[in-house]
This record gives sequence, structure tokens and C-alpha cells, in this order.
Amino acid sequence: MDEPVLLTGAGGRVGQAILRGIGDDYDWRLLDREPLPAAKVPDGVTDADRYVADITDERAVREAIADVGAVIHLAGDPRKTAPWDSVLRNNIDGTQVVMRAAAEAGVEKFAFASSNHAVGGYETDERTPDLYRPEDEYRLDGSELPRPGNLYGVSKAAGESLGRFYHDEFDMSVVCVRIGNLTKDHPPREYERGQAMWLSHRDCAHLFDRCLRATYGYEVVYGISDNDRRYYSIERAREALGYDPADNSGDYTFEGEPKPDRDTETNGGRYAAGADAADAPAEPNFPADPDAPSDDA
Repeated sequence: MDEPVLLTGAGGRVGQAILRGIGDDYDWRLLDREPLPAAKVPDGVTDADRYVADITDERAVREAIADVGAVIHLAGDPRKTAPWDSVLRNNIDGTQVVMRAAAEAGVEKFAFASSNHAVGGYETDERTPDLYRPEDEYRLDGSELPRPGNLYGVSKAAGESLGRFYHDEFDMSVVCVRIGNLTKDHPPREYERGQAMWLSHRDCAHLFDRCLRATYGYEVVYGISDNDRRYYSIERAREALGYDPADNSGDYTFEGEPKPDRDTETNGGRYAAGADAADAPAEPNFPADPDAPSDDA
């Protein structure tokens, strides 16, 4: 892609996983509510390409989005316990501002960070915990209706609907990625649900790279690694985007340690060893969610 890519929420966990994986591959514009320290900014991103703004600030968003070819929209309140006034302002109103500005500016591709919480209601007492185990055949594939498990999930379902609208009205390519449980170096420890929806940092970067490179109309896909235990299908991400994940929570013990026969090469070579994205908070603009280690998408 020759045009710049705008990344909102660039300082958060997902943004940092993306930048540490494919930071050298694109001409980035980075937007966050707080100034980004140099350690979180790829080489080559100038001060002029860093925007400190709230995503509900229409003028600032339009300035940041001018002449970009694609948007990866991550910004918002990431807490699954976030109250309604916060998810309404930051996740729904903010997403509407960014999507509308992108559509009206003629942006070609828009990748929206949705969440597993948009479908958390499918995890009923009757289905769990078998749902999280390799032998269970139940799968969500992205064609099902949202079934939020909390108000945060409601906001993500609203974002998916906004994406459908702006695709239909403006022919903007929109992909909604229902992100699972993002952790670095190993899947969540001793957490069956988290291991079923694990998304490694390198697979996260690769998935959003495919969102920028592939040709699609409107898609809802699941953002998890190629886990043996999973209840989300990644087939649509493979077919529509060319997603080819490298990691599998089945290569680790329940305690999160690599199994002896696993190739433990650091990061699989997709991004530099020593780039410690674990230093990044879930989002720099909100209080830490006490459940963030197990649910940070």
C-alpha cells in the first residue's frame, strides 16, 4: 500500500503488537489520546505523523485521516467492566466519528478491532467448559449474530454494524476482527478459555497485515491463533484475508510452558527479539481492568 495507514489506539497492547510486527512495512500515522514515547514508535514515523487526540474530536480525526489509504481502528475503552457512559462515548461515538471520516475521505480499507465479548453470550452454562476443549466441535464462524456478554461487547457489536453501514453506503472495504486473548510469548497460564482463544503477538501482526493487503468487501473474522482447543473458526480469515497463523496454544502446557518438541525460536523471526510489547498497558488512557491478563481484547 503506497498511502499511509492510520492506526488509532497505537499505544495499547494490540497496537504495539502490530507495530512491533509490521512497523517497518508501512507508512504509519499514529493516533492516541496521550503522547507516545519513542520506544513505542517505529523508526521513520515523524513527529508530524503522531496525533494526540480524542477519537470523538471530529476535526482532529479528519486531519489525521486525510490522504490515508487504510485505517486500523483500535482506540476505545478496553475494559470489559466499562460503564455505559464510557463505552457510549469512547467505543460507539468514537468509532462512528472515525468510520464516517474514513468513508467521506475515500479510505479504501478499514479494519475494526471488535472483540470476543461481542459473542460472549454464546458461552452458556450448558456449553462450558466443554466448549473450550479440543474434542468439542462447536464453532462460531462470524456468520452468527452478535450476542454480547457485557456492555463492552455491546459497543463492539455496534461497531460491527457501523462497519456494515459504511461498507454498504460508501463501498469502503471493512473487516471486523473479533480479537481473542492477546498475550506475548505464551498463551494465558492455567486458563482454559484464554488458551482456546489465544492470539499470539506475531499472529496478531500478521492478521492485521492481511487486513491491509487482502481484497474484500465486508467481513467478520475471528482473531485467534491456530489453536488445537478453540471454539472460534478461523476459516473465514484464511479464505477472505489469506491469514496463515503460526502459533498454537496446544504447543504449550496448561501452565503456559513450551512443550519439549516445540520450536522455541523467539517470535518466529517475524519481529525483533527484545522488543518487549509486554511493557505496554492494555490502553494508556483508562484504568487497568482487573481482568486484563485473561481478557484484554
